Amino acid sequence: MLYVKELFFAGILALKEYIIEHVITCLVPAFLLAGAMVTFIKKEAILKYLGEKANKLKSFSIASISSFFIAACSCTIIPVASGLYYSGAGIGVAFIVLWVAPAANVLSLIYTGSILGGKIILARVISAVLMAFIVGYVMSFVFRNEKREIHNYQTEDETKIIDMKDLILLILILISLLSPNYLIRKGAYLYKVYVWLAFTVVMVIYAAVFVDREKIKAWLKESWWFVKLILPLLLAGVFVVGVIGKLIPQEWVQKWLGGNGLFANFLATIIGSVSYFATMTEAPFVHTLMKMGMGKGPALALLLTGPGLSLPNWIVIARVFGFKKALVYVPVMITLGTLVGFVFGNFF
Repeated sequence: MLYVKELFFAGILALKEYIIEHVITCLVPAFLLAGAMVTFIKKEAILKYLGEKANKLKSFSIASISSFFIAACSCTIIPVASGLYYSGAGIGVAFIVLWVAPAANVLSLIYTGSILGGKIILARVISAVLMAFIVGYVMSFVFRNEKREIHNYQTEDETKIIDMKDLILLILILISLLSPNYLIRKGAYLYKVYVWLAFTVVMVIYAAVFVDREKIKAWLKESWWFVKLILPLLLAGVFVVGVIGKLIPQEWVQKWLGGNGLFANFLATIIGSVSYFATMTEAPFVHTLMKMGMGKGPALALLLTGPGLSLPNWIVIARVFGFKKALVYVPVMITLGTLVGFVFGNFF
């Protein structure tokens, strides 16, 4: 009975930490950004450049490169990727964004380099892009015949990708999402809240002055739709991760992650895929395990899948994109993570 209580409080503690450190500065702007993309970006433009009929090499490249500049965790990126998807972007593009942004954003790469060195940064970048293109093509092929609803509230001239006033609002929302992590790297979390609040106030004032009221209503309606869809399962998943973290003995992890064998890489990938890592927290964790004897292959596998996947991520992907897509995406990324770690650990 006592052990059950300890597990329960471990889940509550994980939930508490997540709510305190992520909801305000990460999820709130992420939901607003997702709703804004659906509301303000012209459907035709999304379909032209990122839709299923667009050139895969070009659309996948755009999605991969742009995702490097989005500092988001595996859960925060879901509203952004789903916003793209429901705006008309192809399934491959949406899942590339879903993977690259948390697995290899610029902020996490810089931090990883300062702790683990340049070689592993290069390996992380190349691996993340390679995995992104593979999963993009896999998802596009498997779900090539899928019919889906595309949200669209545009009734005006559709020749432009987005109106200039709406674009500025989108940029302000994006800044409110990215600035806390980019500008505040040390110190109390409250500093991040201050930065987020400052940019959010600017964004709200701008929207009130320059954006059409009906568009604002549509934007908030779409944002709330994402909140209802994603947030409950996300919080439940974080609780489960806290319980799992309590169940796994640290000594067991250290023992089985040594070397660069296939099993060690698979185990590192599984641990990373289930656990929740906020952006940049994976680097010190991996550094600690490497000092305890973890191989460089499993280290890379954990660096990729730790921030790129998580149990909450699995659950919410199944809810937002559908169970079948989660059933394809998660095993593909676990397989790729294992293979990438094995190749890097043994041949580089």
